[in-house]
Amino acid sequence: MIELFGISVSTQPIWLTFKVAVTTTVILLLVGTPLAWWLAHMRSSFKIVLEALVALPLVLPPTVLGFYLLIAMNPNGALTQFLRLFGFEGQLTFSFTGLVIGSVFYSLPFAVQPLMHAFEALPMRLLDAAATLRAGVLDRFFTVVVPLARRGILVAMTLTFAHTVGEFGVVLMVGGNVPEVTRMVSIAIFDHVESLEYAEAHLLSGMMLLFSVAVLMLVYGINRRFAVKVG
Repeated sequence: MIELFGISVSTQPIWLTFKVAVTTTVILLLVGTPLAWWLAHMRSSFKIVLEALVALPLVLPPTVLGFYLLIAMNPNGALTQFLRLFGFEGQLTFSFTGLVIGSVFYSLPFAVQPLMHAFEALPMRLLDAAATLRAGVLDRFFTVVVPLARRGILVAMTLTFAHTVGEFGVVLMVGGNVPEVTRMVSIAIFDHVESLEYAEAHLLSGMMLLFSVAVLMLVYGINRRFAVKVG
């Protein structure tokens, strides 16, 4: 429990939210980076379709995405059956794993889009020069691409983490409101309001508000810092 201004709230939703956000950010950094690189250098007319699919969570109501994920992750769903081919025997819905899967889909554009824009802005002549010096693919990526695209990488990580923290619709659909298991901060606020516990809801909402302002200041600070360096 945490107590501020005489108000006590459980720290479990805060800790769970942090774990889900960190896990989602790491997964999307690993998965989103090659996807963003591929999209940034794709020259096919099919690119616009893939970009639309990646950006879909930006406009799709979270409950719609959550509903289809719930269908896919039920015991007889396609995603569950697919994972069972690799020996998975657990439950996806109403579990930490389900929360992470839902968060990965819902936060996908917040990771891929900043990375893709950063990769599109890279001067390819530097990569060509590194290739002529016999630098391998991974060597070129970590010594040339990462330093030049670090603003996009930092923004992608920050936005992904923050967006996951603020999720509600998707996590409610796939995770429900199971105490100590799937109750994240956004769900805890909703639960406090339903129970007419407005003081606890105010405390958690105030913490989320401060966190959101801090994240936006960080993103704008990163952009301004790199803009000054470029200028």
